[in-house]
Amino acid sequence: MNTLAKQIEQLNQELSLQLPQEVINAFGKSVDDLKTKNMEDRCIQPGEKMPEFILPNATGKMIDSNDILKKGKMILAFYRGSWCPYCNLELKFLQDNLSRIKDKNAVLIAVSPQTPDHSLSMAEKNRLGFEVLSDQNNDFAKKLGIVFQLQDFVLPYYRNLGINLSEFNNNDENLLPVPAVFVVDQDRRVIFKYLDVNYMNRVDVEELIQAL
Repeated sequence: MNTLAKQIEQLNQELSLQLPQEVINAFGKSVDDLKTKNMEDRCIQPGEKMPEFILPNATGKMIDSNDILKKGKMILAFYRGSWCPYCNLELKFLQDNLSRIKDKNAVLIAVSPQTPDHSLSMAEKNRLGFEVLSDQNNDFAKKLGIVFQLQDFVLPYYRNLGINLSEFNNNDENLLPVPAVFVVDQDRRVIFKYLDVNYMNRVDVEELIQAL
């Protein structure tokens, strides 16, 4: 078991003690429903071309994918938002391995639907040394086929935990990206894909680095 997986296992144990069983059951039902959507096969696949993008970073500066790919391969890590403890663990772990990623001549980019202000707070809190971009309304993630509608039955549990997606994402759509990681070569071709509708599962960083 890799280090990130161990941290996630510990988080699962902590949350199982903190959250009522009703909440855990609702989140599990949400994941089970997503598993029926076959998103792993319907999203962008290795060998396909990654669409171009221009998205704002945490300070509002527009970042162009073409400029990134001039520097080397690009890693796109899609996360749900700073409110998600699993996403925070993953981004911190990627930060811990950032020097290894740079040694492979690759550029790491994180993308979420939350506003730049929320991205900035998260980047500062976690001392992230890579760009954190805002994909307003999940417009870019929709092109990749990795967006889903959070089910109505689970929304009250999110709100009870203080997670107001309309405030984080500045819309009322309740759309989220499935946590996913893609490696894109300088011809914009996807050469590695990780996607799992179970948000508790995250990329194996060793596999990711090997793909570079």
